[in-house]
Amino acid sequence: MERRDFVQVAGVAAISLGSGSLLAQQSRAVCYNCPPEWADWGGMLRLLAKDLNLQVPPDNKNSGQALAALVAEKAKPVADVVYLGGQVGPQAREAGVLEAFKPSRWNEIPAGQKDPEGFWFAIHSGTLGFFVNRTALGKRPLPKGWNDLLKPDYQGLVGYLNPGSAAVGQVGVIAVNLALGGSYERLDPGIGYFKKLQANKPIVPTQTSYARVLSGEIPILLDYDFNAYRAQYKDGAPTTFVIPEEGSLQLPYVMGLVRNSPNPEQGRRLLDFVLSDAGQRHWANAFLRPVIAQAMSAEVRGRFLPDEDYRRAQPVDVVRLAASAGTIAKRYQAEVA
Repeated sequence: MERRDFVQVAGVAAISLGSGSLLAQQSRAVCYNCPPEWADWGGMLRLLAKDLNLQVPPDNKNSGQALAALVAEKAKPVADVVYLGGQVGPQAREAGVLEAFKPSRWNEIPAGQKDPEGFWFAIHSGTLGFFVNRTALGKRPLPKGWNDLLKPDYQGLVGYLNPGSAAVGQVGVIAVNLALGGSYERLDPGIGYFKKLQANKPIVPTQTSYARVLSGEIPILLDYDFNAYRAQYKDGAPTTFVIPEEGSLQLPYVMGLVRNSPNPEQGRRLLDFVLSDAGQRHWANAFLRPVIAQAMSAEVRGRFLPDEDYRRAQPVDVVRLAASAGTIAKRYQAEVA
């Protein structure tokens, strides 16, 4: 082979290798706050790889940590999409880290569960309550309401995610606050409750603690119904879900496209998929309430608590909670932690 021909062949090979690298890069998307143990994101990540050939690495940030990372990386984003507790969606838009995108099923998302311009939208929701490992509880009675958790019987047995950064922690504060007569603006009842709860030496992790409930390390966790049902029906754990008798809240979880993301087309594909029939069925089978309601089968719905129990849980006002989330975090850190 003449040198000229060798150079041409080598050049073609280099271009092919470069194209292969580019294709490999294009089949990858980064999602912040998509932890495998939360809401069966592990199953969704596998489904994305199988159905879309889209590789999405797991990410164990919580909502507050994800937003902080997006703000820190604003000049050079790493993530393509982000998954957030409902109240953090408006905060992320305000911070300028999201880009407007209306997925293909935009019109099927209820009005209260999406930003009008497409900066964030709900994909599913859950109801907050007590995720209880009955075996770890021992002979103690199953708690029925918020006030039960203040009893000495439950010392060292109650856990909740840190309201300083975790969306579910902030929902816990506002759920107690509303149940005890407060409002989204008047937080004294909820902050006061968590001050009292400190006497029972609660466990306060910052990350999802599903495995710690299954092991019995945290016998009672303030968490969502979907995790408790998953533990009971998928993992065969001795768990129960309780909606507090004083009342609780239903929270949507939302997603959005990151502004100036490295792989925006792959991000859009991912966002379309989580709202597709296959994506919504996945969430329903993981015991989340899909935002496209008809995706939940009667068989799955039959494993939930009765409707009369769910009547004690009202929908979160996402915008009002977003406005008070910063105050909740600051007051918790200053007055409770």
